[in-house]
Amino acid sequence: MTESAIVHALCVGQPAPLADGKISSIDKQIVDGPVRIGRMGLEGDTQSDRKHHGGEHMAVHLYAADHYPCWRSEIPDVERLSSPGAFGENLHAEGLTEAQVFIGDRFRLGASLLELSMGRQPCSTLERHFRRKDMVRRIIANHRCGWYFRVLEEGRVKAGDRIELVERVQTRWNVEDAFVLLFDPKRDSTLSDMRDLLSISQLGPQWQAKLAAKLR
Repeated sequence: MTESAIVHALCVGQPAPLADGKISSIDKQIVDGPVRIGRMGLEGDTQSDRKHHGGEHMAVHLYAADHYPCWRSEIPDVERLSSPGAFGENLHAEGLTEAQVFIGDRFRLGASLLELSMGRQPCSTLERHFRRKDMVRRIIANHRCGWYFRVLEEGRVKAGDRIELVERVQTRWNVEDAFVLLFDPKRDSTLSDMRDLLSISQLGPQWQAKLAAKLR
């Protein structure tokens, strides 16, 4: 197992109004390390909408720095894409994308141990943040969703650390394929596939619930 990425920036957010006045912590800003990662995420980070964000299964959000050049090319008018944290990520890391990481993967980052729980579902908050009404549609089409970790071992981390795969429990469902199954209408979702993904015990409860609803 050689999968790894370098964390270029650690980012945290505080509640602030979006353009329409709604309060959100999506606009993450770079912080100097070392930073402690606790069971609920990075020290100093907040989630304004705790119903849909945060919690132990969405404690740490990683978005691939690898995707930023594509986004800058596709939507050059979005100035926020000039720096890390634009997608609300805590870890701005280069070297791994959704096709290379699998549900249940465990990664060592600094002194912490993280377990991949699920991808991120794009939502209207991201559209308001970027001031573009097509962001959800774009992410569903290109599958550049990012993903969430739960924290198995707390510890301190810093920019420049590598996040390295230490255990892989299954090789059927990477984040991209799971995201496509759940959200891309162009994908024909079979009952067998949905049951197979749902059988992974490490899958986050939010995605478990979506699969269960589809199966009903």
